[in-house]
Amino acid sequence: MLANIPQSNKKRIVVVGAGFGGLKLARSLVNSNYQIILLDKNNYHQFQPLFYQVATAGLEPSAISFPLRKVFQKFTNIHIRIAEVKSVNTEFNHIETDLGTINYDYLVLALGCNTNYFGMQNISKYSIPMKSVSEALYLRNFILQNLEKALEEKNPEEKQKLMTIVIAGGGPTGVEIAGTLAEMKKNILPKDYPELDFSKMLIYLLEGSAKTLGVMSEISSKKSREYLDKLGVIVKTETRVLDFDGEKVLTDILEPIQSKTLIWAAGVSPNKIEGLAPEWFVRGNRLKVDAFNKIEGSKNIFAIGDMASQSEEKFPNGHPQLAQPAMQQADNLAKNFKGMLENKSLKPFKYNDLGSMATVGRNLAVVELPFIKFQGFLAWATWMFVHLMSIVGVKNRLLIFVNWCWNYFTYDQSLRLLIKPKIKNEF
Repeated sequence: MLANIPQSNKKRIVVVGAGFGGLKLARSLVNSNYQIILLDKNNYHQFQPLFYQVATAGLEPSAISFPLRKVFQKFTNIHIRIAEVKSVNTEFNHIETDLGTINYDYLVLALGCNTNYFGMQNISKYSIPMKSVSEALYLRNFILQNLEKALEEKNPEEKQKLMTIVIAGGGPTGVEIAGTLAEMKKNILPKDYPELDFSKMLIYLLEGSAKTLGVMSEISSKKSREYLDKLGVIVKTETRVLDFDGEKVLTDILEPIQSKTLIWAAGVSPNKIEGLAPEWFVRGNRLKVDAFNKIEGSKNIFAIGDMASQSEEKFPNGHPQLAQPAMQQADNLAKNFKGMLENKSLKPFKYNDLGSMATVGRNLAVVELPFIKFQGFLAWATWMFVHLMSIVGVKNRLLIFVNWCWNYFTYDQSLRLLIKPKIKNEF
């Protein structure tokens, strides 16, 4: 059964995924002489770098989410469908979705990544990931609910478990959420829960490699560790998490850590679609693409962002799985699609590394630009400006700016709400 999508005499580009890469590509092709079909399982774009602020009650979910239909209200050549792609038929140029079959002339895969548990079933079952707005909101509820339970818990050991948080993964996500939780422990939670002794609240950050922020320079790594220590986070490097049963975290070095909360920020793996040839995949389950982002071995299928493995001299194993490579690839691919209609030669992709950054807490951040590295307040202000300008929608930027200003001057957040989905027939 064909999905109900208008037919057109224009060539059809199907874009799967409305993350940074997919959204950028679709926006760059508005008013082009193509019919664009944008598919995503959600009807909104999510700003992933700020998930941790939703999880720690700093921002409301709607502030970092933007409706896809609002983005494309004024354009007629783009059709949005909320759908889950089940498989690709490369021989007959169509994809199977839960809405039906969708034909394509060109297919662009921009599905991004999901959490990688490295085959550890218990960790997959009991830990909490943070790869979507809904997961971030679930984490917020989980942390707040544990504190509510701690108020009534009479057993000291059980109370300690409820007040101990373990974060696996010392990359930007792990560092940022650890720092924010430490600031909440100091400035906010004691006011909300005066009956609890927050000197006993423990926040662990466990990292398997020798340093935090391993993808950044030695000075940035050293500074991030210094900031975390200053905030009271217990940082353990060269420590791998082996198991978690919902009650204790097992590692390869430490004694078991008694905790009911394990936040998993230790790895990602590209999302996959059935029907693609096994030989198209390379290291890390990424898709090998050429200089024009076409999957090597395919005729008309492209991949951008986290899914794509594109070799350059500086990046022999593919570009970093970040927003900037995805957006730059999308921009270049859009220009090439337009050039195809005019029989112009295609332009190979060349990544322009704009740098990287991470924030640890109030006035504490590290920034690495191609020409300079700096830390502290200036880095923190730079991080805030760059992320604010990257948000889709003026209203969302204003909401976030107001929230950040309020938090900064009052040392408080007003979003510590336990919002749980209602279960049908529950009274």
